[in-house]
Amino acid sequence: MGNIRVGIVGLGRLGRIHAENIANHVPGSVLQASCSINPEDLAFAKESFNVSETYRTFEEMIESPNLDAVCIVSPSDFHPEHIRQAMDKGLHVFCEKPIGLDVADIKQTIDVIKAHPSQIFQLGFMRRYDESYQYAKKMVDEGQLGELTVIRCYGIDPSSGLEQFVKFAGASKSGGLFADMSIHDIDLVRWFTKKEVSRVWAMGKNAAYPALDQVNELETGAAMMQLTDQTMAILVAGRNAIHGYHVETELIGTKGMLRVAAQPEKNLVTVFDEHGAVRPMSEHFSERFKEAFINEMKEFIACIKECRQPEVSAFDGLQSTRVAIACQKSVETSQIIDVQYELHHS
Repeated sequence: MGNIRVGIVGLGRLGRIHAENIANHVPGSVLQASCSINPEDLAFAKESFNVSETYRTFEEMIESPNLDAVCIVSPSDFHPEHIRQAMDKGLHVFCEKPIGLDVADIKQTIDVIKAHPSQIFQLGFMRRYDESYQYAKKMVDEGQLGELTVIRCYGIDPSSGLEQFVKFAGASKSGGLFADMSIHDIDLVRWFTKKEVSRVWAMGKNAAYPALDQVNELETGAAMMQLTDQTMAILVAGRNAIHGYHVETELIGTKGMLRVAAQPEKNLVTVFDEHGAVRPMSEHFSERFKEAFINEMKEFIACIKECRQPEVSAFDGLQSTRVAIACQKSVETSQIIDVQYELHHS
């Protein structure tokens, strides 16, 4: 099999990372086409990655006879429709998280995915492809921590991006803090425990930018989650980490505990100056998870060439969105919310 020809929709911050990886860092793939409503994005794709085809609409792009697969990095509420359209055109699909924002919409999408079993579908839960998380997962699976009892997750964006988010919050539909950001941590909780979330209690506060109250967005949120086997999980999500990009995960078990990135360090350098001993911090997601983004796209291309489905599935996307929706509902109602879940792939 020759190079897998990929078309990408969405060339924002994350879209450009995927475009760069497909074009330059994933052997066996070629960035054939790009799609954006922004002409500047299309010019960027042509100039930076020598893209052969550019389109203003997704529908036009997937009509191209020169594509084998698509990479969907469009706004979250477009994901289900774009997945369905690409699947029906016979294309393999990589889609960024979340798989969607509405359970019924996601279920309809899963039906379409199931109707095309020879096509690959992969969801962008890239933390599963991070070396540190894979190391921790192996320890858990081997029983080195014993039975898991508590998982604590921090996912906090740098404050440098908060003002920009406030500007766009009214016009965009992120799905809320839990669907937009905590979805990664929710997936990790399910991945590490192999259990489902049964109920949640969530809350939030807008302190630096109370204006977010007006657009039903949260600057900082927290959630307590109970799993089907009584394991507990604690999520903290936010957009205002003054020190950088803070993603940390703690696993506590009956035989021990571990922390992934207890400090979000950029590298192994310590600077000694008038501020004391200082460790530089990761400043954004593209820096912290650079290799994970490359690894997940390598896996997508490998799955296409080897005719096998990846471990992360559309079902994982459905369950994580269900939990995120329950968290949002808990914030809005100040109630503990029971989560609908399925124990097996339906």
